[in-house]
Amino acid sequence: MLYLGKNLEEALKSASEGENTPVEELTYFVASQSEEAITIEVYTIVDVIEYAQNFIVDGVRALGFEAKVKPTLKDDIINLKIESDRNPILIGKNGVSLQALNELVRLAVNNHFHHRYRILLNVADYKEEKYAKITSYAKRIAHEVQKSKVDAMLDPMPADERRAIHNALTGMPHIKTESEGDGRNRQVKIIYVPDEKKEGE
Repeated sequence: MLYLGKNLEEALKSASEGENTPVEELTYFVASQSEEAITIEVYTIVDVIEYAQNFIVDGVRALGFEAKVKPTLKDDIINLKIESDRNPILIGKNGVSLQALNELVRLAVNNHFHHRYRILLNVADYKEEKYAKITSYAKRIAHEVQKSKVDAMLDPMPADERRAIHNALTGMPHIKTESEGDGRNRQVKIIYVPDEKKEGE
């Protein structure tokens, strides 16, 4: 919803009254501004999710097929589960197409609302299966690190997959994890942590 004012304070006051929401709780961005007036666009997380859904549906339709998108919001992460009759195409080899689509949707949403949102796309149950596979592998490597006391570096992977590994290895004796690198080259490092008591003796 757009609200106009001679200055930001006036526009926010108008938005607060129109949305029946305190000014400090409004989420907005400046849509246009001149010396005479300023226009702000007020939105909610529901608007953000709806925009992302429509972006995906329109994008998939441009490829020549239809898709349905089921959204959920958990821990400030917008989860969008896609179902279509061409799931393998959307996933791509080793999930490359899904990862690229995820980045495209995230950039589109962030640019439109001028705010950074965490967005995670899934096709059918692909992500759950991928998490199970990579965490099982990471645990095997962690056990090897426990025995050898030599740190190990995993292959680069998306943030959500690194997060799954960090969570899976939390609490393992003598093991801690860190993410290293930048962008697409960011990887999980599995680090051996010696017993402090034994080391000090």
